[in-house]
Amino acid sequence: MGRGDIKTKKGKISAGSYGVSRKRKKAKPAVAAAKPKTAKPKAAKKTTAKKKK
Repeated sequence: MGRGDIKTKKGKISAGSYGVSRKRKKAKPAVAAAKPKTAKPKAAKKTTAKKKK
């Protein structure tokens, strides 16, 4: 279970491969983070009393 074993993390690092034991880090999109969020005014909900039967 060392550098020659491709099923372990250490073996995958030495082989330069990815898999279950060595996941790839997902790249964060830089363009989507630059958009500022705009607040929209929420419409007031009308509440009515429910009738009991």
